[in-house]
Amino acid sequence: MAVIDADGHVMGRLSSKVAERLLKGEEVIIVNAERAIITGKREMVFAEYKQRKDRGKIMRGPFYPRRADLILKKSVKGMIPFKTSTGREAYKRLKVYVGIPKEYSSAKLEKVEVAIRPRTDKYVRLGDVSAYLGSKVR
Repeated sequence: MAVIDADGHVMGRLSSKVAERLLKGEEVIIVNAERAIITGKREMVFAEYKQRKDRGKIMRGPFYPRRADLILKKSVKGMIPFKTSTGREAYKRLKVYVGIPKEYSSAKLEKVEVAIRPRTDKYVRLGDVSAYLGSKVR
């Protein structure tokens, strides 16, 4: 079981590395999801995520999450073969949290080295995006 701290990690790179580990059979827990980074200009990132959320109809979908932990979890879901049984089993081994829960506060937190440093100074935290979308979880 790996407990990964998402603070300062680029969301796409982190998601791809987590997807690899899930498909190998490892159980992965991600904490501090609201501190993950999305690269790009602030206005463009907000516009893109708002467009994703507004795409669905009220009753029919597609439904896009507002909470930071669910946005990160959906990002990982897109990188595994979810329509197969192995992909679904791998997805069940993933847990994502906003903040650090009490049961994982004493655990050793890992960092994914390839995903840590953004190559640009233009980025937005995932918590800011979820607050913009209307999430009440902070």
